[in-house]
Amino acid sequence: MNLHDLNKIANAMVTPGKGILAADESSGTIKKRFDAIKVESTEDNRRDYREMLFRSTEAMSKYVSGVILYDETIWQNAKDGTPLVKLIEQAGAIPGIKVDEGTQALPQCPGELVTVGLDKLAERLKKYYERGARFAKWRAVIDIGAGIPTMTAISVNAHALARYAALCQAAQIVPIVEPEVLMDGDHDIDRCYDVTQRVLNKTFQELRVQRVELEGMVLKPNMAVSGKKCAKQASVDEVAEKTVRMLKACVPAAVPGIAFLSGGQSDEEATAHLDAMNKIGGLPWKLTFSYGRALQAAPQKAWSGKAENVAAGQRAFTHRARMNALASKGEWEGGLEKKVA
Repeated sequence: MNLHDLNKIANAMVTPGKGILAADESSGTIKKRFDAIKVESTEDNRRDYREMLFRSTEAMSKYVSGVILYDETIWQNAKDGTPLVKLIEQAGAIPGIKVDEGTQALPQCPGELVTVGLDKLAERLKKYYERGARFAKWRAVIDIGAGIPTMTAISVNAHALARYAALCQAAQIVPIVEPEVLMDGDHDIDRCYDVTQRVLNKTFQELRVQRVELEGMVLKPNMAVSGKKCAKQASVDEVAEKTVRMLKACVPAAVPGIAFLSGGQSDEEATAHLDAMNKIGGLPWKLTFSYGRALQAAPQKAWSGKAENVAAGQRAFTHRARMNALASKGEWEGGLEKKVA
């Protein structure tokens, strides 16, 4: 393992003014997104949609540092035969790959899940590296509810994340470590803060036990936010202040950067929260975005599966990418949204 090269890629992934596009929706998730815009989820349609994003030259070259792909997508070619991976590289972004295989029920822990996919991961990583992937992603899912999360769920998911990260680094691939505490539920921001702190502490403990080089990884956490069903929603400033405080308590300065997931926040909320954190400043790591839905909802709607809407879809994508790029430098303002709309 060459730590210097891993560190170089990790730093490139969190370049100020750029973020990571999460285009790694599973077949089930992309079908739901396509159903919403009345587009059939065929292999060709999925390819055309993602090709539209990767050919958004301005967004990709100026605001996107890397793209997380799904297994189907990394092997696909564009309409003209160019591998989609090459389109990403040509735009100056880094191709990445989601390697977990989803979740299963966790035995003895009702209502809790464990992420699977470690079995043949070493061999899969070799193939992905040959195809051009230079980073990977693995998502652990932690739910907040009555009596959960249990320490069992936190431990097994942290252990799997660290095993995955160690295998990635051995394959010369930068791991994105994603422990997601879900924002479903009626809990308040303080409960989210406490649970996320426990999850992050356990995750970093496991990463150290398994000798993962912190300089060669990127963390993809949730923000400290109120549950979706909570009557009192925390303000933008409270989310920013508590999230930064939580991360400072848990995340070693050796980690090059933190790329947040949007986790069901609206497009503008995700942008406003990231911007407010970067306005706090004086942070030991770079703070940027690794958004899926918060970058793609607008372009999906604008495109709606029609070839004549490709340019409109690309404009919508470029706008969202630019807003988040500004937020990653603490330079976003709400007024900029209205100007384009």
